[in-house]
Amino acid sequence: MPFVTSRGNRIHYTVEGTGPLVVLLHGLLSDARSWKRWGVIETLADGYCVASVDSLGHGLSDKPSDHNHYGLEVRAADVLAVIDDLGCEKAHLIGYSMGGWLSVGVARHHRDRLSSLVIGGWDIVHGIEAARPQGMRGVSDFRDQIADLRVTAPAVVKWVTAEVEPGLCACWEALADVCDARDAVVQAGVPVLLWSGREDLNYEPMKAFAAAERTRFLVTGGDHGGAIWQFGRESGAGIRRFLDTQRTT
Repeated sequence: MPFVTSRGNRIHYTVEGTGPLVVLLHGLLSDARSWKRWGVIETLADGYCVASVDSLGHGLSDKPSDHNHYGLEVRAADVLAVIDDLGCEKAHLIGYSMGGWLSVGVARHHRDRLSSLVIGGWDIVHGIEAARPQGMRGVSDFRDQIADLRVTAPAVVKWVTAEVEPGLCACWEALADVCDARDAVVQAGVPVLLWSGREDLNYEPMKAFAAAERTRFLVTGGDHGGAIWQFGRESGAGIRRFLDTQRTT
């Protein structure tokens, strides 16, 4: 069960497969194990070394309450710590939702460590604003969302205790940082794939970005959650095609 220490925090990750390194970054309220449940790891591990990271505040990683631990630049350093711990110079980075935001952060601060970039379910230009539930803006609204999930989807938040919640609120607040995100992706200097479900609120802005910047765009069925919960294997297969293409060119 690998852990690496970054900025004094323990970051947990799992590893499966052998080959070029692929790092998976999950969304808010998810964890490293989710990629396994969704069938993505199975699709990639035959040919790639797949490291799935528990983002700070999630899974088995530490969950500090200090908001200073959750900014984009310092979180990007956590990803680099995993890459370094595996003895690799570069990695194919795949992030979904909050993980997409974090992937952009790595491109912004450490693009020299990337082999390619896959961003799913994340509006690169506007961030979370377009996809927030109507009227939802502040941390109090996020806490209300957690309360609602305790009724509508208790399995999703059963691990969220009073001790954990401050870190999650800090994660939520940090998502507002989209400064220079477009430039970070356009100037990444590596192949980029955007990925979205057709019913996701992020779909149209991601489609427009891909068209404007001539970036590859993977479209699956489903909304924001469904694109990965219901169509995880389809998403994984599309990502695998993107990765394999780079090995043959």
